[in-house]
Amino acid sequence: MANQANLYSFPAVDALAPALRAYVISCQEAGLARHGVFKVAVSGGSLPKTLAQALIAEPSSPADTVKWDKWEIFFADERAVPLDDADSNYGLLKTELLDKLPAGTPPPTVHPISADPEVLADTQELSDQYEQTLVRSFAGRDSVRLPIFDLLLLGCGPDGHTCSLFPGHELLRETDAWVAPINDSPKPPLSRVTLTLPVITHAVRVAFVATGGGKKDIMKEIFEEESGLPCALVNSLCGDRCSWFVDNAAVEGISYPRRPFSL
Repeated sequence: MANQANLYSFPAVDALAPALRAYVISCQEAGLARHGVFKVAVSGGSLPKTLAQALIAEPSSPADTVKWDKWEIFFADERAVPLDDADSNYGLLKTELLDKLPAGTPPPTVHPISADPEVLADTQELSDQYEQTLVRSFAGRDSVRLPIFDLLLLGCGPDGHTCSLFPGHELLRETDAWVAPINDSPKPPLSRVTLTLPVITHAVRVAFVATGGGKKDIMKEIFEEESGLPCALVNSLCGDRCSWFVDNAAVEGISYPRRPFSL
């Protein structure tokens, strides 16, 4: 059905990476055609390493080029820690991807959270400041109800959470804020900020990356049960604007239809 999320399954990450690259570049070109920049938000976990495998490869043709200098990178969620902390999603993206860009590559514009220790200690202020970062980039709060990202690149936690939206958490019902604080995360660190569900599902495209046999039980819940899990909510609200890039191990035993990858 056209309104269902796309599930693309590959034998291994080595096969997944080129497809993910093609998908991201397609979203990049659509964003550049719309407004001359590519506005993307990324989460943490294992995603940055997979992104590096997909995006740092040499282009096979002019059409296969990642135009880093046209990218504006935001964080779909972030931990309320210094940017050089081991738990920082910015630090993870910097280590796994940004620091590995070939020498001489024109850099992307990156929008991390505040590094001010006083702001990090107040997650409401931290989220308010990051929301203002979005307002400045996406136009004034009064002129757009929600920011429209060209692409969100997300992961899926073993409990079905994505960004810092956790199963059953009250933040799933947030309808007004673009960025919200969380101080009772079920997994450490406790204090974080996250894009809200309306912002996530308002994106032009959403891509999840999930790999490994450890994901297959939660993937079954997401795709085959009325679970209400955050990842499942994104699926249902985005429909075919949402695409999953997974390896076969992550969807073993799942009957939800896979689609052959094509653009």
